[in-house]
Amino acid sequence: MSVGIVMLVHTALDRAEQAARHWAMGGCPVVIHVDAFVPRKTYNAFVQALSDVPSVLFSKRFRCEWGSWGIVAASQAASELMLAEFADVRHVYLASGSCLPLRPVEELNEYLADRPRTDFIESATTADVPWTVGGLDQERFTLRFPFSWKRQRVLFDKYVELQRRLKLKRKVPKGLVPHMGSQWWCLTRQTLSAILQGADRREYDAYFRHVWIPDESYFQTLARQFSTNIESRSLTLSKFDFQGKPHIFYDDHLQLLRRSDCFVARKIWPHANRLYDAFLTDPAGAMKRTEPNPGKIDRIFAKAVERRTRGRPGLYMQSRFPNEDWENGVTAAPYSVFQGFTEIFENFEPWLAKATGARVHGHLFHPDRVEYAEGQTTLNGALGDSAAARDYNANAFLTNLIWNTRGERQCFQFGPKDNQDVTWRMAKDPNAQVSVISGAWAVPLFRSNMNFIDIRKEAARLQKVESDHLNVLRAPYAKARIRIWTMAEFIEAPMEPLQGILDEIGQTQARRLAEVPQMVDLTGFGQFLQNLKNQGMHPYLMGDFPVALGPKPAQDRPRKPYLVR
Repeated sequence: MSVGIVMLVHTALDRAEQAARHWAMGGCPVVIHVDAFVPRKTYNAFVQALSDVPSVLFSKRFRCEWGSWGIVAASQAASELMLAEFADVRHVYLASGSCLPLRPVEELNEYLADRPRTDFIESATTADVPWTVGGLDQERFTLRFPFSWKRQRVLFDKYVELQRRLKLKRKVPKGLVPHMGSQWWCLTRQTLSAILQGADRREYDAYFRHVWIPDESYFQTLARQFSTNIESRSLTLSKFDFQGKPHIFYDDHLQLLRRSDCFVARKIWPHANRLYDAFLTDPAGAMKRTEPNPGKIDRIFAKAVERRTRGRPGLYMQSRFPNEDWENGVTAAPYSVFQGFTEIFENFEPWLAKATGARVHGHLFHPDRVEYAEGQTTLNGALGDSAAARDYNANAFLTNLIWNTRGERQCFQFGPKDNQDVTWRMAKDPNAQVSVISGAWAVPLFRSNMNFIDIRKEAARLQKVESDHLNVLRAPYAKARIRIWTMAEFIEAPMEPLQGILDEIGQTQARRLAEVPQMVDLTGFGQFLQNLKNQGMHPYLMGDFPVALGPKPAQDRPRKPYLVR
């Protein structure tokens, strides 16, 4: 006899019974602590079910609430019973009812028999512990925690804050250096008995009774006081996610657990029949004899954490949304936004679609409806053209549209009349290519038949909206590919900007000819702007527009065939 198993059980008693029988058949005595929260009738049935196994005993019961002293008290009581009743035990292995032995019990016995003086317990100072989640690293040892973190969270937080404000601190017992680590340890009889029978136990118990989550620090600290040889690692495979919650192993983790080479794994789903059948009833399927190495599967767990916290680019999920900037890529694919081009050029959208092969929409954020390409009323993913549904969450509409159409370049028009809720989303998106001809919104006003006083009011409103949008695009937080031209400088030489935009979209075919869109007639536009100035509205976003601007000479107007490279 070499190893004794202490099991802490609070649920899935049928699986705990199966594991206890497996340990006992392997020659290990088992002492089981059943949480006092388990009803007496259920507990009695559990004891009766194991009554035919003489090497299985039950210890005094305690209430084991997470983060409380009860878990330590349960471990102490079960360990004392183990040491008292089984004198041949050299090591005591602490496990739970959801732990599953992965390798034959005799291998664990042989492994520990070769290391009779070694204690396997994860034990590190608070300064060296990187895995704590939620703060209270050093403070868990200097503050008091009379309230339950789970049941009395408000009182818990308020009492911690009160102690901080009043600068109240408990003293750590003299000579004690707090350590932390996994709850699941394997200690030698000498070390464990020294902890349980030490002269200072009453003082240490009184101190740790008010430490937060003492099951991760009591034995981990005191083992440093009495052990002569500590290996700071657990023989139990126990993984936690980024929120500090334990990973649960299911049937499809069978091969993953085999690759770990560990002796025991926690936490196993109670209905994982395939795992229990493979590791408890199939000796032929046992893993090869080798040193336990949970690090072999750390890469897989790291990928799982990354997928959960970062996800796929442009795909939002509960753990990241609606938290700002938690996304792994704002959108799923590159897209292009054009502002002012449909006002300057006639038939700009069909020309762009022909020149690039992209799907070119109208104003997706138009106040009346979503203007999908070719007049469609729905798009991939059942996205409708309802402005009300879109505006319920305009940012989500944009990310959904790009996700649903990934693999096909999307282009759409934008302007000061559109819903501006998406301006920051586009500006901060590295996938966005935003091209703006500032002041082009004035062209439809110039060509309208509105009363001039109404034109002036609308021009002032649109200029304010576009000015705010441009400030967003020029902000230091903007990550999109942004190009801004004033209307005056764009129409002076439109060919180079158009070529640059098409080259950046990068979907044009070599040697393909495309008819350049015809620019609208701007005769009298300069005088129109001057009239606005004369009425007290200063249109500055258009740039320096000459009053006498007339139509460009034929040779300067972009109407000839244009080679798109």
